[in-house]
Amino acid sequence: MEYYEDIEVGDVIEYGSKTVTKAEIIEFATKFDPQPFHLDEEAAKESLFGGLAASGWHTASICMRLLVDGVLSEQASQGAAGVDELRWKRPVRPGDTLSIEVEVLSKEPDPNDPTRGRMRSRLTGFNQDDEAVISWVGLGMVERREPAEE
Repeated sequence: MEYYEDIEVGDVIEYGSKTVTKAEIIEFATKFDPQPFHLDEEAAKESLFGGLAASGWHTASICMRLLVDGVLSEQASQGAAGVDELRWKRPVRPGDTLSIEVEVLSKEPDPNDPTRGRMRSRLTGFNQDDEAVISWVGLGMVERREPAEE
């Protein structure tokens, strides 16, 4: 298990992959983001995407799953206070295979809780052509191995 003390600013972890199917794109959109360019190939051709594209929220969900499986499952994570700078950089299409890269940007002790630290990290999701499709800055909380003295 990796604790706050084990994490260094500048650390980079790469993980993935998940291939996205047309059926998954339509299923997610039907439930959560029913816009025509996520649901219907013909309507999507007429959109600014020029073809069926996954919801940005679907892309974020896939990357979150990769983050949990590849990073947070090995870390004494205590959740997150949110995300900053969420950006959808390019459409995710049926057949795209996604992977992630996570870089630790900063860390500091939590001033309100001596049992954990705060960490800012940038997640970038890439397709099979190494093109960035999404990014965000996570505001993570990680358990300390040794609680800070108060």
